[in-house]
Amino acid sequence: MLDTIVAPATPPGEGGVGIIRLSGPQAVDFLGAVFRGKVNVNTMESHKLYLGRLLTPNEERVDNVLAVIMRSPRSYTGEDVVEVHCHGGLQILRSVLDLFLNVGARMAGPGEFTQRAFLNGRLDLAQAEAVIEVIRARSERASRVALDQLDGHLSSEIYKFSAQLKQSLALLEAHIDFPDDEVGTLDLPHLLAPLQQISLQLEVLAGSFDVGRVLREGVNVLILGRPNVGKSSLMNAILGESRAIVNELAGTTRDTLEEQLVLAGFPVRLVDAAGVRDTDDPVEQEGVRRAREKATAADLVLMVVDGSCPLTDQDMLALELCQPDRTLVVVNKSDQAQSCELKLLAGFPCQVAVSAKYKLGLDDLSAAILEFFESDIISSGSEGVVVTERRHREALLLAGAALKQLMVSATELAPLECLATDLREALSALGLITGETTPDEILDQIFSQFCVGK
Repeated sequence: MLDTIVAPATPPGEGGVGIIRLSGPQAVDFLGAVFRGKVNVNTMESHKLYLGRLLTPNEERVDNVLAVIMRSPRSYTGEDVVEVHCHGGLQILRSVLDLFLNVGARMAGPGEFTQRAFLNGRLDLAQAEAVIEVIRARSERASRVALDQLDGHLSSEIYKFSAQLKQSLALLEAHIDFPDDEVGTLDLPHLLAPLQQISLQLEVLAGSFDVGRVLREGVNVLILGRPNVGKSSLMNAILGESRAIVNELAGTTRDTLEEQLVLAGFPVRLVDAAGVRDTDDPVEQEGVRRAREKATAADLVLMVVDGSCPLTDQDMLALELCQPDRTLVVVNKSDQAQSCELKLLAGFPCQVAVSAKYKLGLDDLSAAILEFFESDIISSGSEGVVVTERRHREALLLAGAALKQLMVSATELAPLECLATDLREALSALGLITGETTPDEILDQIFSQFCVGK
C-alpha cells in the first residue's frame, strides 16, 4: 500500500494559522485517530471545514482546530487529502505533526505532494514545474506567466504539436507496413507541410526563453562610471534607501554591491560597481577588474557621467567598457549648471538626465529602462506562451532539430523508416516537457527543488 505522507503546508515561524497536510490512502483514518468533533470523520463531507480538537492517545488536548477532508479524486494529489488548520505557533505545529507521525504517517519529501499530483494525472510535468514558479515569482509579470503555465497554456501548445506529429507518424507507418494498393500513394509534400510549420513554431517558442529568463531570473543592471560621479547615490535613489556608502572621497566603492528590486514591473538585480580609473591601489584594481567583468555580463549598463563638468579621460575609459546597444547613459547632477559635452556621447543615443542627490528624473530613468527591455518583455511577454525553464527550451530545440533532419531526409529521398525515426525523436523531445518521456532521475531532480509540504 502507498504511504500516507504528512508535512506542514505553511512556512516555519509564528503566525495566526498553521496548516498540516496529509495525502494518501490512510489520511482519513489518521485524522479519525486524533480528531474529535461533533461529526465522525467518516461522515464528514468533502471540501468542508469542521471544528474540533486534536487529542493525544492519553486524551490530552493539543489544539482546537479546523479539519477538512478532500476526497479522491477531487484533491490536489488525486488521493485522499486532509488538512488541519491549527494555531500557527512553532510548538503547536510540531505537536500536531508528531501526532500524525505517531499514528503511522510518513514525513513527506520535498515536492512529494506535487509529485503525486503528477503521477496521478492531476498535473502534467510542465504544470507541476509551474507550481514552484508561482511560489518563487518576484514580479507581477513573472507571476502571470507562471499562472498561465499552471493553467496549461504551454502544455496545450505541446499537446497540439504532438497530436500533429502522431497523426503524421501514423500515416508514415501505414505506408511502411502496408502496400500502396491498400493505403494509396503517399503525398509526401502534403505530409511535410504542417511539419514545416510546426518546426517554425517550435523555434519561436524556444526563442521566448530569452523573455522567460528575464521574467524568472530578472535582469542584471550595472551602474558604471568613473569614481565620485554619483553611482552610489544613484543606487540609493533607485532603491529608496541608503544602501551604498556615499562619500566625497573618490574610490569609496571598491567592490560590487548588489541589490534585488522590482523596477518597471519586472525583477532587477542592480549592481553598483567600483569606479573605473587607472590606479596603483591593488584593492581598487581588483574592484575595477570586477567592474569590467560585470559590464560584459550585464543585460543593461547605466553609464553615469557628471553633467556639471566636462568628460574626463576616466569617463572615456569607462565608456570603452560599454556596448552602445546595451548602455543607457545617465547624466547625473541635472540640478546644477550643465557643462558636459554630450556630443562626445553621440555613439550612445540612449540618454537620460537625473539628480541622484535630489531624486529628480528617476521616473524618466525607470521609463527609459522599461523602454530598453520593452521590445522583448512587453511584446513577447504579454502575448502568447513564454518558456521560462531552460530544459523546456532544450527540449524544443531537440524537437525542432529532429524535424529539420526529417526535411533533409525527405529531400534526399531517404526511406520512410528514416522519416518515421525523425518523427519519433521529435515526439520524444516534446514528451520531456509534459513528462511523458522524462527519465526518473530528471523527475527526482525537478521535485527535489520544491519545499516540503508542496
